Amino acid sequence: MDERNKEFYGGKNNAKNEEEVKNSVFGFGKFNEAYAKYFQGKSFLNLLASSKETKTGVSNVSFEPGCRNDWHMHSIPQILIAVAGEGWYQEEGKPAQKMVPGGVVIVNPNTKHWHGATKDSWFAHLAVMVGDGKTTWLEPVSDEEYDKLG
Repeated sequence: MDERNKEFYGGKNNAKNEEEVKNSVFGFGKFNEAYAKYFQGKSFLNLLASSKETKTGVSNVSFEPGCRNDWHMHSIPQILIAVAGEGWYQEEGKPAQKMVPGGVVIVNPNTKHWHGATKDSWFAHLAVMVGDGKTTWLEPVSDEEYDKLG
């Protein structure tokens, strides 16, 4: 990677799974500027497929170490498929579950949740949504909550 881009692309070169995430068969994507205000840390988005006719979207979302999205809810189901690195998924009121490649989570509609990387690893998951849905963004995951995960 070009030395000038290290800071923009996370700059966390000693973290685990960086090459695995950045060289994924699903592509690394571009800085997720449109949704940056809903993330703590940098995320990258690669739209893989979408269909207006079937109202379906599939994206690869990559997270730098420590990056996570805010608590949020979707009005339709969401499927998360871990493809590289190590991350977390948590529903409100339940313990966080670690996600590693091959792990799959089905998020039920209107379930308050968040997902992101572990502190010391890059992470990537596919996000699949089918239907006309709305996302409601809520409060950030606090450092105190996140730091308890190890």
